[in-house]
Amino acid sequence: MAFLATCLTISAMAQQAMPLWADNAIPNAIPGASITEKSETDGVLRISNVSVPTLTAYLPDKSKATGAAIMICPGGGYSILAASHEGSDMAKWFADQGIAAFVLKYRLPDEKIMTNQHEVPLIDAMQGIRMIRRDAAKYGIDPAKIGVMGFSAGGHLASTLSTHWHHAEPVTVAQAKGLQTVSAQPNFAILLYPVITFGEKAHGGSRNKLLGKLAKDPEKLAYYSNELQVTKQTPPTLLVHSQDDKGVPVENSVSYYLACLKNEVPAEMHLYPRGGHGYGMRNIADKGSLATWPDACKAWLKGIGALK
Repeated sequence: MAFLATCLTISAMAQQAMPLWADNAIPNAIPGASITEKSETDGVLRISNVSVPTLTAYLPDKSKATGAAIMICPGGGYSILAASHEGSDMAKWFADQGIAAFVLKYRLPDEKIMTNQHEVPLIDAMQGIRMIRRDAAKYGIDPAKIGVMGFSAGGHLASTLSTHWHHAEPVTVAQAKGLQTVSAQPNFAILLYPVITFGEKAHGGSRNKLLGKLAKDPEKLAYYSNELQVTKQTPPTLLVHSQDDKGVPVENSVSYYLACLKNEVPAEMHLYPRGGHGYGMRNIADKGSLATWPDACKAWLKGIGALK
C-alpha cells in the first residue's frame, strides 16, 4: 500500500514516448511487414506485438535528482512486456529516489516482421542507452552513471547488454540517428529474477522465443548464455532472486554472480526463500524477507554513488 501511495503522489511525470529509430529506418525490420500492437490489462499491463520500439522518461524533481539514470527492461518471456509493475511502476519509484528512469519498450522477436530476430532486442537496448547518454545534459544526468535494470526475460536483455554492449551490430549510420559513436555500455546493472543461461537451467520459453529456429544452435546457445560472457568490463551488478522461483531457477542468478566473482566484477546478490516469480514491488509485504529487497537496492545504489 505504501508503494502504491508513493506512485500516486509522486510528482515526476512521464514524458511522451520517444521512438528509438527514425521512420523507415528500424534495423532488421522487413519492409512492408507489419503487425498491430496490443495492450491488455487485468491489473497488470501486458503489451504484445511490439514493432516500433520507444523510450519513455520518468524524471525526478530537480531538488532531489542525484544525476544517475536507469533504463528499465520489462520482462515477459520475449513474448509480451509486463509494462506496468516491471516498467512504469518501477520508473516512478526510481524517480522518487532522485534517479531518472527510462522504460524501454523493446521489439519482441518475430520472424514475420524482422530478420535475425535474436539480434533485435539487444539492438534496441543499445540504442536506448545511447539516446540517454547523448541527451544526458538535457536530463541533468551524469553520462558515467547510466545503468540498466531488467526483470525475467528483461533481465536476460539487461545482462546481454551488460556483456555484449561492445559487440558489432547491423545498424547503419542512417539508422543510428548520429549515435553510432556514443557508447552503449551501462555503468551498472540491476537484475531481478533474471533469465541468464540458455543451458541446463534455462527458461525454455524465453530461449525459444528469442532464438526461434536457432534454438538448438550450440553457438547461439553459448552466445546468449550470459554467465559465459562476463568479462572484467561487465558493470557492477545487483542480483535479486527467490529460491522458490518455479519460472526461472535461482541458479540463473547464482551462475552470473559466480562469473562476476571470477572476473573481479563487483556484484551483490540477495536470495530470498519465498517470493516466486514476477513480483517486482507488488505483493511482497506478505512474503517474508523479500519485502526488504527495495531497501537492499537503495543501499546498493548508495554504495555505487547513484543515490545521495
